[in-house]
Amino acid sequence: MLEKRRQALREALRDTDETVRLGAAEALERLEAVLSLDEILQILKSGNRGQKVRAVFALEKVQSSRVFPPLLAALKVADADIRCAAIQVLGQKKHVKAMEFLVRHLKDPHPAVRVHAASALGNYGDKRLVPYLVAALNSSDEELLVSVLDALGRIGSVEAEAVILGLVRHDSPRVRRSAVMALGCLGVEGSARESLAEA
Repeated sequence: MLEKRRQALREALRDTDETVRLGAAEALERLEAVLSLDEILQILKSGNRGQKVRAVFALEKVQSSRVFPPLLAALKVADADIRCAAIQVLGQKKHVKAMEFLVRHLKDPHPAVRVHAASALGNYGDKRLVPYLVAALNSSDEELLVSVLDALGRIGSVEAEAVILGLVRHDSPRVRRSAVMALGCLGVEGSARESLAEA
């Protein structure tokens, strides 16, 4: 069955329409990733550090439930680069069951992992994540603050308004810019909508 799919996509690479050829190339790349899943998983087990990072990113193209256990396992390894890669891929896939694991990494010992976790959580657009992200705003890490504010803006929940307003006067221009950008992305609900109508 997969071979028939591959053959159809290879034929579509010669289509007269460029958009069809581009679509076929992208679809073929995804299919090849699925077909090489076992090889990717083997690299995750026994490859060197660089190979493992590339293997984690390769899992982003694979549309299979088999990718989640190795991605979640990668969150537990000692190497921060591998954890960062796994967090980025999980954030792109937006698998609901991965959210709780990503939330835990807002307190990861490595700063880059915390930054990537905040960014990945912003992809979900889930208002239940707001309290966890708001708690991360107690950090003095400027990169984390910027990432969290961006995530809160993408989620767009008015629940984050008060804490974001508090960062509009932060010492760092980058944090202030992120705060004002996030404010512009927040939804208008309840009393906020009434206040806006009164203005």
